[in-house]
Amino acid sequence: MKNSKLFVAVFLVLGMMFMGYQCGSTEITSAKLYIQQKNYAKAIEVLQKEIAKNPKSDEGYYLLGYVYGEQGNFKDMVAAYNKSLDISNAFEKNINDSKKYFWAQAYNRGVNYYQKGIKTTDPDSAKIDFDKSIADFESSIMIEPDSADTYRNLAFVHLSKGDNQAAIEPLTKLIEKSKGVDGYKFLGEIYYLNGTNLKAQGDTAAALAEFDKAIKILNDGLKLYPNDSDILLTLSNAYIGANRTTEAIEPFKKGVIAEPENKYYRYNYGVLLLGIDDFAGAEQQFKKAIEIDPDYENAIYNLGVTYIKWGNYLNKKADEEGKLSDEYKTKYQDALPYLERAVQMKEATSQTWEFLGRVYSVLGMNDKADAAFKKADEMRK
Repeated sequence: MKNSKLFVAVFLVLGMMFMGYQCGSTEITSAKLYIQQKNYAKAIEVLQKEIAKNPKSDEGYYLLGYVYGEQGNFKDMVAAYNKSLDISNAFEKNINDSKKYFWAQAYNRGVNYYQKGIKTTDPDSAKIDFDKSIADFESSIMIEPDSADTYRNLAFVHLSKGDNQAAIEPLTKLIEKSKGVDGYKFLGEIYYLNGTNLKAQGDTAAALAEFDKAIKILNDGLKLYPNDSDILLTLSNAYIGANRTTEAIEPFKKGVIAEPENKYYRYNYGVLLLGIDDFAGAEQQFKKAIEIDPDYENAIYNLGVTYIKWGNYLNKKADEEGKLSDEYKTKYQDALPYLERAVQMKEATSQTWEFLGRVYSVLGMNDKADAAFKKADEMRK
């Protein structure tokens, strides 16, 4: 419905223009006739003659811009319209209506191609549709550079295409134009993923730089959207990645308070607390995460690890104090059921079996310990 109204507005503008400016130059009169006939090549030819003869022809530049728009040449359309407005405001309303019309056409084509690309199951076809969508959204931005929605959609197409780096610029523009939550959320996530990948590749300095970018942009977003769960989650993960765990505790604590049934908040808050040896706090968060989702594998594994580290801490403390105590064994006993579940998981590693073997050893379950260590060795090989 909105597009139909825009089309009618542009049509009426042209109708009034032809009736209201009948005393123009020969070139202007000829151009209008060619436009009515949709002979745009000839219209451009005579309009270029018009502006060569009369560089102050506001109507000539306006008509030239309109023809370029009809041809889909939006760069030259905008340039011609700007020339007309630099000369006078006589065609300002016509130009504004025309730009709205062409913007809506390009924008809606971009949406349609994006939706088509999302639905297709063939990767090559999807890429073609995404590329067409990107081209149309870029045209929309060329026509109307202040539309925040266009930057948001352009970023989403790049993300759907798997080109995170290309999404950085439109997301940055989205924040600049409207401070939209999606800008902070997705831009922060891109920087976080960049940091994670660089860290895995061993490029620590570059990884920290990306984590710092993520932390900055997400903190900016958190000031405007203090309860946004995605921003809080990615921010806390970025702090962990940057080895700035202590700074992450407070925002994740807020996340748990804001959404106490969010298993991801509980899990990540537990990881942070474990990182500062708050074993009781970590235990509480991991247990709550498992209560929310009994099959939450990361929480199950890390609760087992928490008990091992807690037991090691108690054993070391007893040694330092010169005491004989088996208290630490109770923590190993607590770890046992969680690690026995963890080694059955698809993501179980040699380290998981190593931890289980150590628990069996401390508890005097030597045959099971030998079998677990053997399994760990097999997985390493």
